[in-house]
Amino acid sequence: MTRGVTLRDVAALAGVSSRTVSNVVNGYAPVSEAMRARVQKAVDELGYQPNVLARNLASGRSGQIAVVVPYLDTPYFAELSQGIIRAARVQGYNVLIDQTDGDAEHEKLFLSRRSQQLLFDGVIFSPLGLAQSDLGERDADLPLVVLGERVSDGGFDHIGIDDVTASREATEHLLGLGRRRVAAIGDQPYRTGEAAQLRTQGYRLAHERAGIPVREELVISTPRFNRSDGASAMAHLLDLEEPPDAVFCYSDLVALGALHTLAARGLRVPEDVAVVGYDDIEDARYSNPPVTTVSPDKKMIAETAVERLLKRIGSSTPVPGMEIRAPHRLIPRASTMGRQATDAAEWAVSPPHLH
Repeated sequence: MTRGVTLRDVAALAGVSSRTVSNVVNGYAPVSEAMRARVQKAVDELGYQPNVLARNLASGRSGQIAVVVPYLDTPYFAELSQGIIRAARVQGYNVLIDQTDGDAEHEKLFLSRRSQQLLFDGVIFSPLGLAQSDLGERDADLPLVVLGERVSDGGFDHIGIDDVTASREATEHLLGLGRRRVAAIGDQPYRTGEAAQLRTQGYRLAHERAGIPVREELVISTPRFNRSDGASAMAHLLDLEEPPDAVFCYSDLVALGALHTLAARGLRVPEDVAVVGYDDIEDARYSNPPVTTVSPDKKMIAETAVERLLKRIGSSTPVPGMEIRAPHRLIPRASTMGRQATDAAEWAVSPPHLH
């Protein structure tokens, strides 16, 4: 019954021009609230559905954006991608998702002119195989929002949390509980390991501020932030002559792996070894014990990424790049606080910061 309803039908019922209806439906120009309500009433009454394909063809756009992440089997990226899909859907956009496995050449594809052949209008990109300097080689005309630890050079938007501060707070939490042999699992001292390096920096800063020297043998590097890395690193730490009494893990998956080894060795958490993770993934809330974690505002990151990308896509002139700092909080749970922990308790809340 409503398939044949056209924009002209809505205009006739509302008593306005077709251009006014188009402006209301597509948000092309400011319209008074009274006029918007009048047009919307006609749209609802007739059941009008905009022809998104025709609109995209007319504008030279595909109506799709790409989300490029290293791994889809990592819960953090899965949860973040889900948030991006929901935010894009509200704006009438579809989302194409690609997993790069951290392969530098594959990641470069999405920053090149060849990417225009892949039928998307812009990219939300979380690089792993590319370093900061590689982003300067991208196609300058590609609308781009970067997530993670790469900093904007002014030609794209960057959204991330303050990894140094978050890691310092996580380590200070453990030191504040009286732990003095705090290990760190997840350092990555190589060219593309910026995220891990910032977390190590925060770990070291917490020790410096507390006047406690870092025991270098307690800083363990891992190739990835996954369960097996956490399990093997924890086993190595427990075999030391002086094993740790606490461990800061650079992801919740690393923390879950560490918990597995601790349980296998018959150690109690947190009585023998306290554990802090990073990312606030759902699995960490339901582990035994639940993991104290750094919780980035993934909803804000996803919604802001879509908002900034669509602003770039819709602009006929270059949009200055922004550095957007998403908030985070440390959520104490039983892996450090024992039975007294509650999810309602929060340490260190950082507000969003834009510049």
